[in-house]
Amino acid sequence: MKLYNTRTRAKEDFAPLDPSNVRMYVCGPTVYDRAHLGNARPVIVFDTLFRLLRHLHGIDHVTYVRNFTDVDDKINDRAAATGRGIRDITDETIGWYHVDMDALGALRPTHEPRATDYIAQMIAMILQLVERGNAYAAEGHVLFDVRSFPDYGRLSGRSVDDMIAGARVEVAPFKRDPMDFVLWKPSAEDQPGWDSPWGRGRPGWHIECSAMAHDLLGPAFDIHAGGIDLQFPHHENEIAQSCCAHPESDFAKVWLHNEMLLVDGRKMSKSLGNFFTVRDLLDQGIPGEVVRFVLLSTHYTRPMDWTAKKARNAEATLRKWRALIAGTEAGMPDAAFVAALGDDLNTAAAMAELHRMASEGDAAGLAGSAPLMGLLLPDLGTWAEVAGPDADVSALIADLLEQRAAARAARDFARADALRDGFAAAGVVVKDTAEGTEWSLAPGFDMAKLQALT
Repeated sequence: MKLYNTRTRAKEDFAPLDPSNVRMYVCGPTVYDRAHLGNARPVIVFDTLFRLLRHLHGIDHVTYVRNFTDVDDKINDRAAATGRGIRDITDETIGWYHVDMDALGALRPTHEPRATDYIAQMIAMILQLVERGNAYAAEGHVLFDVRSFPDYGRLSGRSVDDMIAGARVEVAPFKRDPMDFVLWKPSAEDQPGWDSPWGRGRPGWHIECSAMAHDLLGPAFDIHAGGIDLQFPHHENEIAQSCCAHPESDFAKVWLHNEMLLVDGRKMSKSLGNFFTVRDLLDQGIPGEVVRFVLLSTHYTRPMDWTAKKARNAEATLRKWRALIAGTEAGMPDAAFVAALGDDLNTAAAMAELHRMASEGDAAGLAGSAPLMGLLLPDLGTWAEVAGPDADVSALIADLLEQRAAARAARDFARADALRDGFAAAGVVVKDTAEGTEWSLAPGFDMAKLQALT
């Protein structure tokens, strides 16, 4: 297997530090609200990597950690605005997250640590950094001394001075350098806080992942992954504080970053009216498997453009594939398919191999391969079960299209219009082209409404 390592800017052969325990850490959500579609992309991408690693090394030989940030100013603000308790908000949001990610076919990681359960480990790491001269206390804060780590900027490929010139940094009189970042900060009486050598306070964001990764995976592990928006400053800061606290290690060996998500070619934004959560899509009747298919149709290192057309095409494809493998015993994963996934998790190429298997009628190969991408799993397929196993959607639609053509020929426009409107209400998209009539099933297809047209 080869992976593109952001830190070295090269595609490298992947050789785990310990083949009996391949270890991966992925930065998880800050739990104050529903996960939006952009949040789902790293979940789906690195869930696919988790599945591939388990296939290559064995289910019991892969450890996957994805954290929950449950102490954060956004959570504090939500609590203040709603009058609810912080734990109440974070418990509820974690529950939502699990339900929504389960619907997308994501496996639960081996460990899902909550930041608030690792405060002691964070304080211990901060103490190490202070003792080694890499951090300093000032006015109730503890800050990391960026200049004390010569390799700072290696991940993002910029010097500290360039970062200062081009970045927005928090200006504070107690900082020795504008780029120094907070490891610990004081808490007001109405904010969550813990006792520490520097007074009652709470951790900065970056120290959380370093402390949790060290506790669960050790000072050195194989893969650290997350969205490209986390490369700087979050991941850059993680490397600095982890390598300084444990200079005998190099923290994560391989760094993976997925690109951003677009909607109809534009950045997802509430101001543009194209912002939606995973729950919004599910509630609109778009199956989780369809969302997953679309998100995996583009290589993770490229921007992913979500469109309604892609969702419709994905649903039509998945229906055809599920019909093809019905009653088929799964075979071994196809070699070309596995090779595509092993080439820097090239899900787009792997998807092409699935299309090839389907076109060749290789139902066993398709059934044995697609689950490595979290597709065609039995527990994700209930959305495709329409009116029982004997229902023949294609035959019924073909019959109704013939009725529509006959009605038009007889100038019975009332019947033709009723069929047109009935198709739309049932979730059948009909297009008349020069080559003939094409149809596909839209998200939320309703077999009962279609049958009512007969």
